Amino acid sequence: MDYSHVRDVDPAVADALSGEDERQRNTLAMIASENHVSRAVLEAQGSTLTNKYAEGYPGSRYYAGCEYADEVENLAIDRAKELWGAEYVNVQPHSGTQANMGVYLAMLEPGDKILSLELSHGGHLSHGHPANFTGQLYDVEQYKVDPETGYIDYESLEQKAEEFDPDIIVSGYSAYPRAVEWERIQDVADDADAYHLADIAHITGLVAAGVHPSPVGVADFVTGSTHKTIRAGRGGIIMSSEEHADALDKAVFPGGQGGPLMHNIAGKAVGFREALRPEFEEYAERTVANAKALAETFEAEGLEVVSGGTDNHLVLVDLRPSNPDTTGKDVESALEDAGIVLNANTVPGETRSAFNPSGIRAGTPALTTRGFDEEATREVGELIVRVIDNYDDDAVVSEVADRVQELCDDHPLYEE
Repeated sequence: MDYSHVRDVDPAVADALSGEDERQRNTLAMIASENHVSRAVLEAQGSTLTNKYAEGYPGSRYYAGCEYADEVENLAIDRAKELWGAEYVNVQPHSGTQANMGVYLAMLEPGDKILSLELSHGGHLSHGHPANFTGQLYDVEQYKVDPETGYIDYESLEQKAEEFDPDIIVSGYSAYPRAVEWERIQDVADDADAYHLADIAHITGLVAAGVHPSPVGVADFVTGSTHKTIRAGRGGIIMSSEEHADALDKAVFPGGQGGPLMHNIAGKAVGFREALRPEFEEYAERTVANAKALAETFEAEGLEVVSGGTDNHLVLVDLRPSNPDTTGKDVESALEDAGIVLNANTVPGETRSAFNPSGIRAGTPALTTRGFDEEATREVGELIVRVIDNYDDDAVVSEVADRVQELCDDHPLYEE
């Protein structure tokens, strides 16, 4: 990337940006929520729309000069409707968390009840963690996965709904490797006279491509991120029926945020256009196939894969059975030294602190974007296991780093 203008003004920031470019080129991004956008999306996000305030919505702005902002936002909305089959779409949320906030503000009152998956079992902060605004404003009860199977305990979920009488049930997760039974959760919500919010932040692209079941048209509300498996501009999205359009629009603006980030919305529009191409379905299918190959490799090498595999883009590993004295942070740090970037993660039945948990989470979206196939992904899995088993051996970590560099060179991030 050319940062010559930045360098003229601020060499320190230019150095940091160039360093980040090099870091991404020469490491393998396997954090499940990360991906690499195209140069077209990067250009859109760095456009002069950065300069434009556009408070309000297309055709009803609070400032003049919004004709092109309107055009871009309408394109993003129309393309999102086509991708996910939604009646109503709001592309203004700055993040997936703010998309969730929009639903909560629209449909709940402070003190209302949220039933959601516990964070250590794969949920998300914005689903009701005490440190998050949701845990501070609402009464939260949480369900879990079965620690033996790693699958959502739907019977327990139903029982908790009967006992807790929630106002909204949240599904969709940040560290759950299996397909979600949206209809089953919707039935529980209907029986409890509750709303159902399906958060597809991690699987927006997989749902758009039809390689994961869709909650659109099933759940009352669907939220998501627009930069993970969908590879569009960074931010959030809300989808629903037209019935809730006015309430949701008001909850996003002015309820939860001011001016939309129009440059990010431009990135969303471009990324959605890319996702409407036939080759995106191939990308999504390969992302899942690569994740399955990764899970199979881990199991073959003796690691405990939560739920015994994956249906989506991520693999969750419990280190305790095979490496009882090794923590997720031990592995995360050693793998970063080797050029493989993933994250330590809690696992069902966690016995350690969330700051130094017993598991790791690995994702395949970014590898797949770089062109990795199943064979190459299996090799990466073998390298990961080698580091796990020798995380405190500098020589082994160095040897793995050399091979990772070769893999990066063979799968360049951006062609010059």
